[in-house]
Amino acid sequence: MAVFGVSLSPLDREGTHVSTSYGFLSTYPPTQCGLATFTSALVSSLRSPRDVVGIVDVVDVASSRRPAEVRHQWVRGQRGGAESAAARLNGFDIVLVQHEYGIFGGPDGQDVLDVVRAVTRPVITVLHTVLNTPTLRQKAILDELILLSDTVVTMTLTAKERLVHRYLVDGAKVMVIPHGAIDTRVGDQASARLSGGRTAARAAGEGPIVLTWGLLGEGKGIEWGISAMAQLRDIHPAPRYHVVGQTHPKVLERDGEAYRHGLEARARELGVDDVVTFDARYLATGELGRLVQEADVILLPYDSREQVTSGVLVEAVTAGKPVVSTGFPHAVELLSSGAGLLVERQNPAAIAAALRRVLTEPGLAGSLAAEADRLSPALLWSAVAQQYRDLASSALDTESDRVSA
Repeated sequence: MAVFGVSLSPLDREGTHVSTSYGFLSTYPPTQCGLATFTSALVSSLRSPRDVVGIVDVVDVASSRRPAEVRHQWVRGQRGGAESAAARLNGFDIVLVQHEYGIFGGPDGQDVLDVVRAVTRPVITVLHTVLNTPTLRQKAILDELILLSDTVVTMTLTAKERLVHRYLVDGAKVMVIPHGAIDTRVGDQASARLSGGRTAARAAGEGPIVLTWGLLGEGKGIEWGISAMAQLRDIHPAPRYHVVGQTHPKVLERDGEAYRHGLEARARELGVDDVVTFDARYLATGELGRLVQEADVILLPYDSREQVTSGVLVEAVTAGKPVVSTGFPHAVELLSSGAGLLVERQNPAAIAAALRRVLTEPGLAGSLAAEADRLSPALLWSAVAQQYRDLASSALDTESDRVSA
């Protein structure tokens, strides 16, 4: 196998690929966005002594300080940038395109098509967003991107069904592979919950913790969570609401900290600023995992009706935590078997009622957590990465057959 040079991975005597090089087209850390975080986690899980992973990083400005796995930087809007990015990607056995409309250059990120048109290797495109009501241009971009791809991956069945019924994509071309999560489970946490165990915080006399985390910006619905806390003051000890995460870099550039300051003002006006706290850091995986484990319930009060992929939701379920969430598509799908409670969007009373049930109803938190524990093994990055390996192997087998013919 040559990392840079157009060649297929070597085969063993049974025709199975024994090594593979994966080329990613995506944003990548230190960029702070969901796509970069997803790609970094998948890259770490795919990398092995026999497999090579490289990144073509989509950036605003090139930097000499970049991770070793970043083989090339595609600067948005750069003349000749698409051709250079494609040339780099053609040096890998298989290309994985991570797609979001706001990531690539051009209107609605249409510059991604210039790259994929020039790629000669098998292409797997991972769709992080599948809009139910796209604009004409958004639909045209996605239609062509799907046509140029050998396989398309969605992270939910809902997203696949949208592609099949609204975009008229052949379902055989679409593979559902869930968003992954690191393993933050504690071995005996489920049994402790089911037997009425208490967190260290509760044992010290402090109230239960409701946690929301992720990059902050309008649409996250944090204001509804704050309003809900004002309706839970009769619970003793009083629940605490922790909002963890820095403002999204693009929001910060456009609006500064206006959204966060508005949330802080709302908490003061409602008299809950003593139980609502903000942590504006972008936390490393280990520290975030500890915060999640300390929480009693995860709250996702998102405004979106469209969101078919939520990494935070998957991480909450994988951690074995009860979830209260608005009914965005991914939550409806993942929580339908009983790992959480769904509530109406922008409805503080409904959020408060669901939180009250989880925090006070005997046995409910334990049953929700037990179902989350049951779901979690299939959502771990190790399991998700194996599905991508299998998909890549199948694509390369098909390519080998095509070349042989």
